[in-house]
Amino acid sequence: MEMKVEQARIAGGVWEAVVTAAEPLTVEAMRDGRQIEGVSVAPVAGTTDRYAVRVPIPAWVLNDGVQTILVQAGGARLAAVTLVAGQPLEEDIRAELGLLRAELDLLKRAFQRHVRES
Repeated sequence: MEMKVEQARIAGGVWEAVVTAAEPLTVEAMRDGRQIEGVSVAPVAGTTDRYAVRVPIPAWVLNDGVQTILVQAGGARLAAVTLVAGQPLEEDIRAELGLLRAELDLLKRAFQRHVRES
């Protein structure tokens, strides 16, 4: 089944998305093999192939580190919702990216200072 996720976001502790699919969806969400309860799928008003999907993020999912919720429909991966909480992880790619940005800003300022002095 061909599916397309649109307008995905987290708001008020709920992952929400609009999914385009040719047939009605049965969606489930899992974290470490444990099913997340309260997942809902509803047709978007005035359409026959768009569905509003809502996955509540339970408190037991929120822990230090990187947590990933796998959202599936018909056995196929629909989305992976990644949450980062707690102390920053030194090996985390986001921390590395932040460090690279800071170093790039430092080099940029040094280069601009060098050009002004020349």
